[in-house]
Amino acid sequence: MSQHKGKIAGTIVLLLIIFYAIAVYWSTEPARFDVVANAKEQAQLRNEKIVTGYTTTATLIEVASTILNKPGGYLSNDVIPPSIIMDDMPAWEYGALEMTRDLALSMRKDFSRSQSQSTEHEALKKAQPQFNISSEAWAWPSAEGEYQKGIDYLVVYRTQIANQHERDSQFYARADNLRSWLKEAEKRLGSLSQRLSASVGQEKVNTDLAGNSSNKQATLAPLQQQVRTPWLKIDDVFYESRGATWALLHFLQAVEYDFADVLEKKNARVSVQQIIRELEATQETVWSPIILNGNGFGYVANHSLVMANYISRANAALIELSELLAQG
Repeated sequence: MSQHKGKIAGTIVLLLIIFYAIAVYWSTEPARFDVVANAKEQAQLRNEKIVTGYTTTATLIEVASTILNKPGGYLSNDVIPPSIIMDDMPAWEYGALEMTRDLALSMRKDFSRSQSQSTEHEALKKAQPQFNISSEAWAWPSAEGEYQKGIDYLVVYRTQIANQHERDSQFYARADNLRSWLKEAEKRLGSLSQRLSASVGQEKVNTDLAGNSSNKQATLAPLQQQVRTPWLKIDDVFYESRGATWALLHFLQAVEYDFADVLEKKNARVSVQQIIRELEATQETVWSPIILNGNGFGYVANHSLVMANYISRANAALIELSELLAQG
């Protein structure tokens, strides 16, 4: 009997080791890719011409595809071990997915339309909602199945804008279109920065109605409140930020290419490059096996505060870039 129990215990230990090894491999974050080289490769494979918007669309497709096809595939909706007990990579996926959703929406309502009264592009009209299904949906329809449909529609759009005979399929590289998307990115980064900073807890003064004494809100809120990220969620927020900044980094590199003339005219290209540099810093290797959460100037590092610093600097530069694009 004791020998039988020993075999069972040995089998369990072996399974745990195997699951741990798989989890470590699946937790490897995707590498960065060259957005221009990727667009040229896709154009060559499909015998298509690189036109304005091709690189941005190809980058959106590649980022969305990476979320689905990285090591381990899409993990956020898995219901079996070891992925069901993993949280860092699903958090990374969610961060990248949120940035993907924002750009897909901007593609549908801004980049592909000449003015507010123009009609929506049919492929983008179908693509954008596909990315809005819950990231944890695993039954029919599954999240990855719907996201793949969105990717397929984006491929159709990319092919159509590359076709000179498709006059109704366009990508408009204008300052106002770019600014609309940047405003969405600002909100994402601002939220991530606040959540990262709350890793150590802080007394926050309520500034929701600042600026005008006649401002109102639906319900009363305290003048001060303690804001703190739950201990078990600190690493999730960190990796969500890593995923979001990874995706945004590639999107901005694509925008720098497709909106080159607009940025040069506004003397704003250097601003984009500075934002990209700040975002590159968020992708540096994390050498610690765990996300450390030291207090202030204590002995232990605080990875969340370091990440919040880079994101805050990138967000401030985004705001300046947006104001620069708004100028005549």
